[in-house]
Amino acid sequence: MPAAAIAPRLYVDSADLERVSRLLAAGVVRGVTTNPTILERGGRAAAEIPDLYARWSDEGAEEIFFQTWGADRDELLRNADAIRNLGNRVAVKVPATAHGFAAASVLAADGVPVLVTAVYSVGQALAAAGIGARYIAPYLGRLRDAGVDGDALIPKMQAVCAGSETNVLAASLRSADDIVSLRLAGVPYFTAAPDVLDELLFHEVSDSSAAEFDAAMGRIGA
Repeated sequence: MPAAAIAPRLYVDSADLERVSRLLAAGVVRGVTTNPTILERGGRAAAEIPDLYARWSDEGAEEIFFQTWGADRDELLRNADAIRNLGNRVAVKVPATAHGFAAASVLAADGVPVLVTAVYSVGQALAAAGIGARYIAPYLGRLRDAGVDGDALIPKMQAVCAGSETNVLAASLRSADDIVSLRLAGVPYFTAAPDVLDELLFHEVSDSSAAEFDAAMGRIGA
C-alpha cells in the first residue's frame, strides 16, 4: 500500500505520566513510545516497565513500545522476552546494530511486533523490511545534527519499504512543521514529545475563534 494511502498515526514519545495521560485521554495519540533514555529522563526505572504498560493500557494506548537491551543477540532476545510477555499491546524496539538485526529477525519471525530503532541509512531501512519488522524509527533531529538531510532521506526509507509490512515511524521530531513536511513527503507515522504534539494541535486563531463562539453562545443563551 502506498504510504499516502496509509492513515497517519501520532504517538507520544515520553515517560512523563501526567502529560502522556492527558494526550491518551484526549484520544490524540495511538500509543506511547519509550526508550531507555526517555525512561531515565522521566525518572523511571526498568523495574517499572510492567507498571507503565498496565497504566497506559488502562488509559487506552493501543500500542506501547519498550526497547530491549544487551551486548549480543541472545541477551537482546532474553530481555525482549520480558517485554513481549507484557501483553498484546506491546511492541519491542530493537537497535539497528548487527546484533540488533539478528535479534529483530528472530522476534519478527515469531510474530512479535518489532520496531527497528535508530535507523540512519536507507540500507538499514531495506534490511528491516526484509526481516519483516513492523516499523523503523529514523531520528530526524539527530540526522540534521549530523549534517544529513533527514527530510530527504526519511522519505527514501519509506519508499524502499514499499510493498512490505514495514513503515516509517519518524522520531526526534522537534516541531509541528517536521511532522507536516514528512507527511507530505509520504511518511505515515510519527512519534514526538508532548510539547511538539501540543504545537501541532494549537493555532492562536483557532483559540480566538473558539472564544468568540463561547461569547456568542453566552449572549444568545445556551
